[in-house]
Amino acid sequence: MGARLLECVPNFSEGREREKISQLAEAICSASGVALLDIDSDPDHNRSVITFAGPPEAVAEAAVRAAGAAVELIDLTRHRGVHPRIGALDVLPFVPLRGLGLEECAALAAATAEEIWRRHRLPAYLYEAAARRPERRNLAAIRRGQFERLREEALRDPQRRPDIGGPGLHPTAGAVAVGAREILIAFNVQLATEEVAAAREIASKIRSASGGLPEVKAMGVYLASRRQAQVSMNLTDFEVTPPWRAFAAVREEAARLGVAVAGAEFVGLVPRKALECPPGLTLPLGGFDERRILEVRLTECFPAG
Repeated sequence: MGARLLECVPNFSEGREREKISQLAEAICSASGVALLDIDSDPDHNRSVITFAGPPEAVAEAAVRAAGAAVELIDLTRHRGVHPRIGALDVLPFVPLRGLGLEECAALAAATAEEIWRRHRLPAYLYEAAARRPERRNLAAIRRGQFERLREEALRDPQRRPDIGGPGLHPTAGAVAVGAREILIAFNVQLATEEVAAAREIASKIRSASGGLPEVKAMGVYLASRRQAQVSMNLTDFEVTPPWRAFAAVREEAARLGVAVAGAEFVGLVPRKALECPPGLTLPLGGFDERRILEVRLTECFPAG
């Protein structure tokens, strides 16, 4: 079976300042035993997704160090971007890859959140498999109102307080959502229009919460740097709804509105199987290369696995 292997995919509320992004990555790499797999930053979302992997204990230590760097480097009171967020280190998911299951990842997530609070005074909400309350399994429920509203509600409403630390949020770094989940694919489709209303209407049609595609979360945003509207999606189970099906649904809804699709992109790494498409359909991924495939990077970094 090989050594136990865990993936961690922290999302940081910084996608514009390259030096800060490099410092976040350096904090992760300062923990012995982990391998940095990918860095994906977006200036409009003002967000960076950094993927790393290693044995559970090493990954947990790297995550704690990453949280400390985020607290030092990122001030949410100055942060602006199109992506919802509650923290400088906004989400911290643990994903089992080999030799451990979701239950063990959930226990590790909770222990890591406790250590983040102990070292850095950054409170945490536990979500997905690590959730202590059913209503907090869904990350969107935790993020409601974002940092600006949550920092007020956490002080006056016990139902909005963090699971670990608090009761108030960190004044500049907010809080972190720490969880355990299976592989999630972040997948975006750009539209050949600046009309964000079109992207929002498409998102409302295709997301699971509106009766659309199963296991799909979606929102419509405007990308100022590209002068395009975007349908930004999380595919929470790509075996149920693969990227090609999500793309086809966006394209169909866009055509209904008289809008063309301009391109598509993955955020972070993607499993090889998720790239499969039926005959006659190709995802317009532009400069996508093999080092964006999860299995390729794992083989490069853990050749004996």
